[in-house]
Amino acid sequence: MIYLDANATTPVDPAVLEAMLPYLREQYANPSASYAGGRRVRRAIEQARGQVAALLGAGAEEIVFTSGGTESINAVHASVRALWPEKPELIITGTEHAAVLESANRWESQGGRVVTAPVHPDGRVDLDALRKLVRPGITALVSIMWANNETGVIAPMDEIVALAHGAGALVHTDAVQAVGKMHLDVRATPVDFLSLSGHKLHAPKGIGALYLSQRARFAPLLVGGGQENERRGGTENVPGIVALGKAAALAAEHLADGTKARIKTMRDRFEHLVHAALPEVRVHGYPTHRLPTTSFICLPETDAAGMLILLDKEGIACSAGSACHTGTLHASHVLEAMGVCPRDAACTLRFSFSRFNTKADAEAAAHAVIECARKMREAQGCEFAVLSH
Repeated sequence: MIYLDANATTPVDPAVLEAMLPYLREQYANPSASYAGGRRVRRAIEQARGQVAALLGAGAEEIVFTSGGTESINAVHASVRALWPEKPELIITGTEHAAVLESANRWESQGGRVVTAPVHPDGRVDLDALRKLVRPGITALVSIMWANNETGVIAPMDEIVALAHGAGALVHTDAVQAVGKMHLDVRATPVDFLSLSGHKLHAPKGIGALYLSQRARFAPLLVGGGQENERRGGTENVPGIVALGKAAALAAEHLADGTKARIKTMRDRFEHLVHAALPEVRVHGYPTHRLPTTSFICLPETDAAGMLILLDKEGIACSAGSACHTGTLHASHVLEAMGVCPRDAACTLRFSFSRFNTKADAEAAAHAVIECARKMREAQGCEFAVLSH
């Protein structure tokens, strides 16, 4: 199989697996225990906290471990709604992840007000519209993802933070797709809250983290035994935390060694080959402000559901968008918010690369896309040119 669905989840790095194994075997003590075994486990947690903090440019005391991005997002929204009841408004965009959209629905059901900022056809938020929507004394939180999970489009986060803070609002960013794939620095771009998930950067599923700026108050979503400095109750997922720490350290190394450029070269080669054979193919999203990992392409007159079946038979794993609605194909709300017509949205596939892919993967996948599109269009009675050998 050629795996090109890294935006859905990534393979666990072998080094990450090795780092976590001792904490599934002999290092099993409860980190709250006072004896030597517990203290060793506690030190491993704190080392991982420092590794995650270093990847974000944060202080270790600003990192709280969670079960993943969804919990982190829900925790922030619930906290802000509880601590600033006099400010009823939450601002999001129509291209947010389902975790933000559903959490926003709950905000509204609890008496708050949700405002959706428009995005341009390239997927980036309309800053002029956002400037008019953020209201001093009314807007409590602006919650906008740093990089989109479907298009890979990168938000103008510096400008978003400046607009929100200028009106006295807090800023949360869903950085699940951004962390480990681009350089982030929460000191240079002073968001108040940031969510991340381990399984998007080669750690296992079920572990994530929440960056909580020292500037902002926080009320925990989960209460219990006072873990995580009383910010997230529950016995810690020690193997997952150690794995996330190791994955963060590896991500920092790969961001510094040119891996990002190598992945972009692969992605661009894939798009070039497909476009050369199928000139009508379009890439959704801002051409430059886009993650190097992501290619969200429209193959006009080619049904995405059928293409997924054909590509799967060819050993190519990709998706028609977000993988967060289990086992179903659904219209992309991201493309709808960008003004893409339903017909084109139904012809769109997402290919997302990771550092474990190769140039050969990209080329083989491109040729498979071209051949599968040819088969589908012949079956549909459409004519098009294919790449000649």
